Amino acid sequence: MESLTHFWLTTGLTHITWEAIAMMGVGGVLLYMAIAREFEPIFLFSLGFSAILSHMPGSTMAQPGGLLYLLYEVGVESGLFPALIFLGLGMLADFGPLIAMPSLLFVGAAAQTGIFVTLLIALVVSGWLGSPLDLASAAVVGMIGGANPPNMIFCADRLAPDLLGTIVVALYASMALLHLFQPPVMRLLTTEQERRVVMEPMRALSRWERVLFPLVLLLPCLLLLPAIAPLLGLLAFGNLLRESGVLERIMIGLSSTAQTRLLPIITLLFGLAVGGKLSADRFFSLESVAIFLAGVVALSLGSVGGILMAKWLYHNGNGKVNPLIGAAGVAVVPLAARIANKLAAEASFGGKETPNIFLLGHAMGANVAGVIGSMVAAGILLTVLDGR
Repeated sequence: MESLTHFWLTTGLTHITWEAIAMMGVGGVLLYMAIAREFEPIFLFSLGFSAILSHMPGSTMAQPGGLLYLLYEVGVESGLFPALIFLGLGMLADFGPLIAMPSLLFVGAAAQTGIFVTLLIALVVSGWLGSPLDLASAAVVGMIGGANPPNMIFCADRLAPDLLGTIVVALYASMALLHLFQPPVMRLLTTEQERRVVMEPMRALSRWERVLFPLVLLLPCLLLLPAIAPLLGLLAFGNLLRESGVLERIMIGLSSTAQTRLLPIITLLFGLAVGGKLSADRFFSLESVAIFLAGVVALSLGSVGGILMAKWLYHNGNGKVNPLIGAAGVAVVPLAARIANKLAAEASFGGKETPNIFLLGHAMGANVAGVIGSMVAAGILLTVLDGR
């Protein structure tokens, strides 16, 4: 009987709680988004599955010594997983549109307005709700506006790790709704004439422009913001590897490896590690609802900042810049660029579509600029707040 009693007490049936059931339900929703909706399938699949694993009754996988705990400690706290993801992105990324039109860097920078304004909003609103956030936690909430998951998780782990799980879900929920709230903002801030602008084809680039760009990008950022070196450094390294031609004979194999093996595997492990940080007490609270709304506000404000900067370029560039590319300054790659391209294609003359308006290349340049801008913003926040 003692053995049977011990067996019964060690089963999950004696550890069932409503919190565990609810969080496994959240994991199921994330799996549905990944499998049925195919939205960010690799990361959300592993994130949702990890949420189920870590909240199974009696599970110790997310507790000290458990598998998910160790995965988080080795991959996230060390910065290894985010850095490897940026290495893979650097090997795949084409900075050509940004090099051909350097003014897009201003668009990417302006799109980070959402980060800093949302930071201030989070401080004020959390005080009204009776649970004021400290400056570091508010900064992590604001980082949703950067729409750069590895970058945001890297910052959250260092500034407010207790908010990490909620912040990640809020970011992906906001990104999933981008196609709903961004187009109205774009139409509100641009005129029909501006949306009809046909941008000139991008100029041809020399090999040396492509080779020097990652170095030119790297040096000033790391001299001023070394806190972000693990991410920006490997992004530049991967891109220099791509463009230099030193490994030309094996570069095709490396690129294929980055796309088909490295990035998917690291992203899966990344999601498993982060999923163990989802907790019911944080997730099912008024605070989490406020954080989700803050995410929508942050991406909306980022879109506004990018569009206004692109409008400034339009008015100061003889009307050669279509302001819609400003919305792609938020680093939701490539969704934001596709939304900008779609709205440009829908601009009509007498009710007919104008298929000659094709903004995807320029919008992708703004997208990449937004990725860089979000990393610089993260470096500023980490430099100012880390260790406070």
